[in-house]
Amino acid sequence: MVFGSVISSPRGSLSLQKIITLANVYLENACKSTDPDILLVLCHDAEVSLTQARKTARNTEDKAMREGIATVYIGLGDLLDSHGHRNEAQAFYKKSEKWGGRVHESGRPAHPSGPTNIVHASHSTGPIDKPTPLPSQSPHKQPLSTATIPNNIFPRNLRPPAIAFIPPEPDCRLNDTRQLACCLGLLKSSVEADDVVDLNARNWLQVTKNEPDEKERLKTLTTDVIRAFKRDEFKDAKTVTEVVYLAPVLEKDDFRYLVKEFYSGVDQSGLLDVHQLEGLAHLIQGADTGYIDSDDLVKVLNLLSTRLRDTHQQSTNHLYQLTVAVSHVLDAMADANVNGLDREKIHEPLSSYLDELKGSSDAYLVYQAAYAYQALLCVPDDETLWQATLRRSGKVIQGVSGLVSAVKGLDLNGFIEGLGKIQEGLAGASEIVEVVKTAYDGALSLGKSGQGFFTCLKEGFSFNMKCAWYTALRGADALIREGQFAEFKKLVYEAPCRLDAAFQWGVCQRLEEVAASSKWDVETRQGAVSFLVEMYQNDAVWGKQANIKQWIVDILIQLSSLPGGECNVLIESQLQVLQSNGDAEKQAMYQTCRENGPGSHPLKIDMPEIGSPSLLDRVQERTDVEGTIRQLRRQRLKERGTAVYIPPQAKASLQARDEARFPLMEKVDEFLESDRQVLLLLGDSGAGKSTFNREFEYHLWQAYKKNGTIPLHINLPAIDKPEHDMIVKQLRKAEFTEPQIRELKLHRKFTLICDGYDESQQTHNLYTSNRLNQAGEWNAKMVIACRSEYIGVDYRDRFQPGDRNNHSESELFEEAVITPFSMDQVQDYITQYVSVHRPLWEANEYRKALGLIPSLKELVRNPFLMSLSLEVLPRMIDPGQDLSTTHITRTALYDQFIEHWLERGKKRLGEKNMSPQARSAFESLIDEGFTRNGIAYLKGLCAGIYKEQDGQPIVTYSRFKDERSWKAEFFSREEEKQILREACPLIRNGNQHRFIHRSLLEYGVALAIFDPQDWKERQAPESELARRGSVSSVSSSEGDDVMVKGHVTIKQEPDFDSPLARRRFVNEPSVIQFLEERVQQEPLFKQQLLDYIERSKNDKKWRTAAANAITILVRAGVQFIHADLRGIRISNADLSYGMFGSAQLQGADLRHVDLRGTWLRRANLTNAQMTGVQFGELPFLTQDSDVSLCVYSPDGKTFAVGFSSGKIKMYSTSNWEDLWTSEGYRKKVKVMSMVYSPNSNQIASGISDNIVRLWDVQTGASIRALTVHHEVSSIAYSPRGNQIASASRNKTIKVWDVDTGECCCIWIGHTAHVSEVIYSPKGNQVASRGGDRTVRLWDVKTENCLTLNGHSGVIRSIAYSPQGYQLASASNDSTVRLWDVRTGECYHILAGHGGHVLSVVYSPVGKQVASVTNGSVRLWDTNRGVCLHVLEGHNDPVNQVAYSPLGDMVVSASEDKTVRLWDSTTGVCVQTLIGHSRRVMNVAFSPNGDQVASSGDDMTVRLWDVGARTSRYISSGHSLFVYDVNCSPRGAHAVTCSEDMTVRLWDVETGVCRSVMRDHAGMVVCAVYSPQGDQVATGSYDETVRLWSIETGACSLVLKGHTSRILAIAFSPQGDQLASGSHDSTVRLWNLGSGDCSHTLTGHTRAVSDIVYSRNGNHVISCSWDATIRIWDVKTGACDNILTGHNQGIIHIIYSPQEEQVASASGDTTVRVWDVGTGECRHTLIGHYSRVTSVAYSPKGDQITSGSGDGSMKVWDVESGNCLWTFTDHSSRVSGIVYSPQGNLVFSASSDSSVRIWDVTSGHCRAVIQDFRDRVNGIAWIEVSGVSYLVAGGGDGVVGAWQVQLDGGRCDTSLRWMTTKGVFDVKDATIQDVQGLSHLNRQLLTQREAVGEPAHRLREASKKLTTMASVVSNLKASSNSTVKPALTVSALVEQLIQWLQQAQDPLCQDIVAAIVKTIDGYK
Repeated sequence: MVFGSVISSPRGSLSLQKIITLANVYLENACKSTDPDILLVLCHDAEVSLTQARKTARNTEDKAMREGIATVYIGLGDLLDSHGHRNEAQAFYKKSEKWGGRVHESGRPAHPSGPTNIVHASHSTGPIDKPTPLPSQSPHKQPLSTATIPNNIFPRNLRPPAIAFIPPEPDCRLNDTRQLACCLGLLKSSVEADDVVDLNARNWLQVTKNEPDEKERLKTLTTDVIRAFKRDEFKDAKTVTEVVYLAPVLEKDDFRYLVKEFYSGVDQSGLLDVHQLEGLAHLIQGADTGYIDSDDLVKVLNLLSTRLRDTHQQSTNHLYQLTVAVSHVLDAMADANVNGLDREKIHEPLSSYLDELKGSSDAYLVYQAAYAYQALLCVPDDETLWQATLRRSGKVIQGVSGLVSAVKGLDLNGFIEGLGKIQEGLAGASEIVEVVKTAYDGALSLGKSGQGFFTCLKEGFSFNMKCAWYTALRGADALIREGQFAEFKKLVYEAPCRLDAAFQWGVCQRLEEVAASSKWDVETRQGAVSFLVEMYQNDAVWGKQANIKQWIVDILIQLSSLPGGECNVLIESQLQVLQSNGDAEKQAMYQTCRENGPGSHPLKIDMPEIGSPSLLDRVQERTDVEGTIRQLRRQRLKERGTAVYIPPQAKASLQARDEARFPLMEKVDEFLESDRQVLLLLGDSGAGKSTFNREFEYHLWQAYKKNGTIPLHINLPAIDKPEHDMIVKQLRKAEFTEPQIRELKLHRKFTLICDGYDESQQTHNLYTSNRLNQAGEWNAKMVIACRSEYIGVDYRDRFQPGDRNNHSESELFEEAVITPFSMDQVQDYITQYVSVHRPLWEANEYRKALGLIPSLKELVRNPFLMSLSLEVLPRMIDPGQDLSTTHITRTALYDQFIEHWLERGKKRLGEKNMSPQARSAFESLIDEGFTRNGIAYLKGLCAGIYKEQDGQPIVTYSRFKDERSWKAEFFSREEEKQILREACPLIRNGNQHRFIHRSLLEYGVALAIFDPQDWKERQAPESELARRGSVSSVSSSEGDDVMVKGHVTIKQEPDFDSPLARRRFVNEPSVIQFLEERVQQEPLFKQQLLDYIERSKNDKKWRTAAANAITILVRAGVQFIHADLRGIRISNADLSYGMFGSAQLQGADLRHVDLRGTWLRRANLTNAQMTGVQFGELPFLTQDSDVSLCVYSPDGKTFAVGFSSGKIKMYSTSNWEDLWTSEGYRKKVKVMSMVYSPNSNQIASGISDNIVRLWDVQTGASIRALTVHHEVSSIAYSPRGNQIASASRNKTIKVWDVDTGECCCIWIGHTAHVSEVIYSPKGNQVASRGGDRTVRLWDVKTENCLTLNGHSGVIRSIAYSPQGYQLASASNDSTVRLWDVRTGECYHILAGHGGHVLSVVYSPVGKQVASVTNGSVRLWDTNRGVCLHVLEGHNDPVNQVAYSPLGDMVVSASEDKTVRLWDSTTGVCVQTLIGHSRRVMNVAFSPNGDQVASSGDDMTVRLWDVGARTSRYISSGHSLFVYDVNCSPRGAHAVTCSEDMTVRLWDVETGVCRSVMRDHAGMVVCAVYSPQGDQVATGSYDETVRLWSIETGACSLVLKGHTSRILAIAFSPQGDQLASGSHDSTVRLWNLGSGDCSHTLTGHTRAVSDIVYSRNGNHVISCSWDATIRIWDVKTGACDNILTGHNQGIIHIIYSPQEEQVASASGDTTVRVWDVGTGECRHTLIGHYSRVTSVAYSPKGDQITSGSGDGSMKVWDVESGNCLWTFTDHSSRVSGIVYSPQGNLVFSASSDSSVRIWDVTSGHCRAVIQDFRDRVNGIAWIEVSGVSYLVAGGGDGVVGAWQVQLDGGRCDTSLRWMTTKGVFDVKDATIQDVQGLSHLNRQLLTQREAVGEPAHRLREASKKLTTMASVVSNLKASSNSTVKPALTVSALVEQLIQWLQQAQDPLCQDIVAAIVKTIDGYK
């Protein structure tokens, strides 16, 4: 039959006519087909035939033949067009044109004339699936069909996977075989070192290529490994893996030796050795050219063929492995062009056997057999073009190719074209039809579908003929190997064999290998999964072959079960999608696959791990450590347990805001990947540092892999002297042998997790003392944890590697501070805790308690306190207790926890089997009180630990060694001791004992110092005793002595055996904190501490106790104002931020006392011992003219100041004495530039004349003068100090030789004046900026100039980066530009400044630049060009900034008279330095970073000790402006509100802050008490009014409704209603019972500024900025009257006491008095010159006092409207006025920082309070128990109270308490005869206005002089009276002298006596 002969004949042998006939046959069958997939395949075959016909007819002129070709093309086009494939159809139409076909204008063809036997597409019927593009035939020809390639799968090519290359040191041992293989692979590869992209690999290669000895050593090691393999008896998978890694880099002899070894292993093994078989296959597959000759391959193939036949009856798995090995060998033979296989002995038997495997039921085996058969067919052939493109120039080890920049890959286009040629050789459409028809109907499970799969590979199609799919898969392998995944995808989609079942099977196999291999990244592996899913889902592209679909499901199921697979989630989700994909048959097939599970052959995943010890270890004689490491790993993972763990958040530094937090684990992981070596982990006690460290260790152990970095957790307190060999000591504890330890030290890396630095009482730098990362020492990174309060100020030196002033070494250090729990974390903790521990309460009960107990919210933000709270809360809270009134403290939690723990231990022991003796002891303890005995045991143990071990928490007890020591009392074998020890919260590890948490030890010693239960009477029944730590015992925030009825306090003397008297606890902040709370709870303890201090006056043995006591009291907020502390002995105490105003400290021992930020105003320090005292500040330097510049020398030993007068003054920084001062100049000149030489020996100055002068730093001698010929603007030393560059106003730059003074060169280029010149760090370049808006870079050697253009404004500043590769320029065009100094290219333009950029400076390491503009500083990332932080806080422009030497701080100088210190990491303002009286122009850090110097227009240089800055929270009050102060109508407390968004309640007598109310979200501007005094209402800028409970501090009601900020609030007289006035122009009346708004009063047109109720509550009066007053009816909300008359806004209104009148204060400078009844204006009080800010009625209502913005006050007579008095002593705005209850005194607060007391009867100022440092804004008066107090608040957040005593005509004020702002204040303090005070400190005190004589004596004398003046005045008046002058004088003077004698003040007596003697007529 003709048809059959055509089908079976190769196309190339057919005539042209037959080829055209064949194409027509394909076309005809396609037209008949109803299956769209078959239609496309047949069209494809027709296209292939036409391609051959075109080649044959290329030169023919036979018109009929050409028309025949054109006709078939047109037929194909019509068919495809009718099925929706328009693009492919048009391609065929165009091809038909080339062969004579005609095309209509419509684009469709006109068929050629003549008959045709084509069946047109219009004849086809049946449903048409979604069109699918046809496979591509050639990249150079229009493809027949191209499948749509999904963009999301393999979107790009990758670099081949590279191993993490760690270069070995010469002659050092290698870590593992991979490292050895990589080294040899780099040496063997043909790439140059410059082509290697990995920096480590490149550097190593450059060095090692020139080291023949090292190369030879590596080769010898390799040979030794091969020999070790031969000697290995077992040759397991790990050993085979190791030598396979080495195979590609072996020398030829070694390689052939290894092949021989594997050959023998396979040949001689009785049972098939699968491992060696796989090894043999891998070796052959990776063999380099020429390493295996044809004979070798033939022998191997013969062996495998024999074993294949012999294994026929063995397991299918062995058959599969052998077939895979045969395939690899045949692949290699095809690549090597092996010819001449013995057809009879090898070829035919092997092909016959492979042919037999077609009958297997195992689809895997059938495919592998077909693959091997295809490889066999390729062996005897000549090499073709496509094979040449596949060949590689040389094999390299897996991973090495990823280290180089370019790898020659496959020529994909040529390769696909070659596939097309192979495909052309396939004949027969019938087989294709059979293949594609394989569908889902009747599909078997994959395990039984081998025969079904074989139908796709039937005889004559896949086994006996060469097929394109084999070649395509070989190409796919090459692409995958080189990471060319985008090309791989293109190959798969465009291959002409795309629909071939074998090809698809092979593609699936390769995708499975990629998805399962860890060497590829997650994205690539997920891409492989997505590719598989696409092949399953898209039947239109991939067909419906059931066995392929089944295998895809099988692969996905197996992939999903891989442990730790990153793709598992994706796979599971995709499997869910596939479940519902396709029709019912496909879904049924899927379900069958899932039910049957994965197939019999496992996934092909990565090679197994190399064994331990490895072959390389053996030849290097390396000690095996991995086994012990695995044991340690298992142990540590097991010890983690099920503890509750909440991932902590952290911030970058102690100064950073808690809001600037980040996940700590991510930060630590980032640290491990960086070059940094030490990470300091800080946090408060109980913050979770140890918990995190354990979790971090667990995290590292989970990720640990063999030979990886070893995590080592070191509990520092458990290590003896960890400053030496701590790693060795820890490894010995982990049972590592000495050889193992030596091995680890020399060859392994560690991550040290050092916990408890503070607990170990360390002061050493463990990094440096253990010599980490030094030559021959341990290779380790360190994460070290320490409590924040332990480290002190200069803590970096204890942790930072190397020198803190070394920039590179400072970069090795990093810190993180654990922040308190957020509320979300608290909630998560509760959920986990309830789930793990199953406590008495449910989670919702804990959350309820947390929400209702105000004091608990802050406590539970600490993780350890959180755990304590959850454990003991059910015990502390009684059923039905009102939680809103409950107050819980930290100490109370520990009290309850210890009791609960002991009771639980008692119960556990009671259930335990005991010996009779132990049972008896146990019962005795119960009879005596088990809990009390347990507490006594705990206190004694804690006291002993601190006394005997200095607080070291771990007690090591050995019975024979310690039976006579103090330890025996607690750890002996006595039954009672054992029972109590077992009941206490202790843990034991061998012979070591410690508390379960360090804070329990600290609590215990605090309890040993003071236990409330020891101070209470015990005669009453136990039930009457106050429960330890119960809510009732701690709820009094006032510190009242809470005693149970019937009990009396026993008076007891201070105990000298108390730990407080034996050991200093000043540096034990956690202990101090427990004792602080005891002071606040127990007045008895407070008195005991005061007794310690008192006793120290007379007996020095109490000095330790006194120092501890006063430290505790200061920390507890106790103030010592006016305290008698004469002669106290408190050396080494910490009084920082304490209040000691007017304290009597004469003769006190204050040696080494910390007085930072202490308030010592008017204190008497006469004869005090003050050696070593710390003030935290230095004296400032007073100058005689404005300072233009100040600068430290590079060595920090001297400090130079340049003046506007042209002078220079030099200081020694050791004592700050001036060394010399240069002469000034008569003409007006100024020091424009001043710079030290690099060696600090010289200083050069540029004056605003034409001279540059060089000075000797030590002598001040003028070395030389350099004449510039014009005004000098800038000078710079070269880095070597041998040259100076000077810039001049004449547009030139001159370079001078320093030694000779000669001008080396003159650079001309700028077209305007040159403003600045600087040298590059290397000295090879000079940069200059000029008025021409350019920067010019001058080459010092060649003098070439590179001009940097780009700025559009004047350039104000330039700076080189520290490395010198980059330059920054700042300009008036509001930008900073970063330039490449080599090319002149602009890297980044830093835009976003709001104005001119005045200055720019680099950080010391160059990662940041700081730029200055207006009132802010911006910090920029120099790599990315992004703004990191905007430092805002200055109120006026910033003039200069500087980085600290470490780069962690930035200091700024501003025209607002302040200097600010900022954290450069967080952008947080750390400190504001106040002292300058005028703008600050210059600022500089000292070279060691401990000091900052600033200078300004106030003619001073101030020196700030920034190294003494503290992290402790120093403010005891508000942090910002206090807006309002009011006193309670009932009770001794006052309320303040502030810009800091808080409201605070103060005890007026003690200054204790009773509550802090924080719920407002904006500044709080008004706060008023309810008439009953039980509530406070507050108004805020957050548009809400809130009501607060005075008792609990809780917010009870939130009133919302206003649409703008609240400005005024008022309670109704009955307290049931509240009125609020807002900026939204409305008044709202609120019902406080329901919280509803009863009326909204509208009418005002501007903001409502004040509100007041009438006494009966029927009316509300409001005033507004609209200049009106409105009177409102409360019941109806109607406006009864509008009072008009003011012409500007009204600020304040007030009712008269009789409520007949209202007084209003206005911005129009007047006060108006209104008649409430008529609304008439009774008086307009005129006299102020600025707006009236406050007004007050006298208690009787007969006077009004008003205060104004002009600083004046006026007292007005209400009846007449006359001005009685005008007070003008205030120098600034009067902000508040209040009358005394008697009405004779008026108190005024002012913005001039003072409060004044005025006598309105005499018009005199009776007293001035000047204790504030900022403006005073609020003032209030209150009487408590007959004592009068004045309470005031300041603009800096300070609140204070003064006692006011009125004694006849006298008015005395004394400060009772004041909140601290941490400002050191010694104004008027007496320092006469102080001992041990250094010169600098004495100078500081003098500058701060301390005096030699007691200030109060001088002040009294001043008062007496004033009295004398009045005496003289009276004498003059009496001269005209009838009374005799002598008698008048006598009476007055005698009265005065009697007064002075009572005061017993000799100084005043002397002054008065001198004056009296001058009075004429007195004898």
